[in-house]
Amino acid sequence: MSEKIELESRPVFPFTSMVGQEEMKLALILNVIDPKIGGVMVMGDRGTGKSTTVRALSDLLPDMKVVANDPFNSDPNDPELMSEEVANKIKNNQKLETETKKIPMIDLPLGATEDRVCGTIDMEKALTEGIKAFEPGLLASANRGILYVDEVNLLDDHLVDVLLDSAASGWNTVEREGISISHPARFILVGSGNPEEGELRPQLLDRFGMHAEIRTVKEPDLRVQIVEQRAAFDSDPIEFRNSYNESQKTLSEKIVKARELLKEVDLNYEFRIKISQICSELNVDGLRGDIVTNRAAKALTAFEGRNEVTAQDIFRVIPLCLRHRLRKDPLETIDSGDKVRDIFKTVFS
Repeated sequence: MSEKIELESRPVFPFTSMVGQEEMKLALILNVIDPKIGGVMVMGDRGTGKSTTVRALSDLLPDMKVVANDPFNSDPNDPELMSEEVANKIKNNQKLETETKKIPMIDLPLGATEDRVCGTIDMEKALTEGIKAFEPGLLASANRGILYVDEVNLLDDHLVDVLLDSAASGWNTVEREGISISHPARFILVGSGNPEEGELRPQLLDRFGMHAEIRTVKEPDLRVQIVEQRAAFDSDPIEFRNSYNESQKTLSEKIVKARELLKEVDLNYEFRIKISQICSELNVDGLRGDIVTNRAAKALTAFEGRNEVTAQDIFRVIPLCLRHRLRKDPLETIDSGDKVRDIFKTVFS
């Protein structure tokens, strides 16, 4: 039966079979453990597996409980993740039918309009029948899931703003002709792009929680391994996926445990002071860098199965959290990630 489902659906390359690109994989996993990190921007060369890795991520995630036939994937137990209609049913003591479904992975097409993304209000129905007729968009479908934007640096800035606002607030509001409708839109925003096609504006880039930079693999043996894996997958996707079932299951269970452990993880005051000192010495604007680094360090600690953050945990995540927040200096020769590491070593020495 499971094989039949596999054959009918589009095969997904297993996440645990990915060779290299550890930085990108870590950033994605940490955002799944703590979605409040704020998403991840993946910038790198063409053909480096950005889209493949992001799509493979959703395959790892456990099923979620939702209200049946609800277009917003409403959580029957969390008021912050349920639609107004579901909240009213609970208020009126109506029984809710629930079901389980895979955590959604929504692809945002490059040419998508704002109506397609946010949803539309049927004004004719609203005026003639006096009801709020709402046609949900992609943000509704992405609630409690992952919203993936390929080539995000080619997307209209206004649309990127809308996505980032929804990702930050957890809600999407559509207003038209005096009618306003809001619904939960809490998702992990993942953007990818090629720096040759232009960078995002710093104001927008800063609002992504983490920034992973990936490069084409240079080592010949690793390149051969990647090519052979791709050939094996294309030849027999089912067999290839089956060979990674155990590692996929192990990683999935590790993520679930990390989510549960996260609330018990402690980041001591001295480390928090040092994180803020690093942000200050790097002239990072605002406090997003401090907040995201704290969250990412805790998520990594939980992922490793511990409840006390170490300096090494911070060292591993802080370049991902700060490199895109540094002010650009065209004369600077040092890589932004290396610059963050150098300041870290000075502060933590």
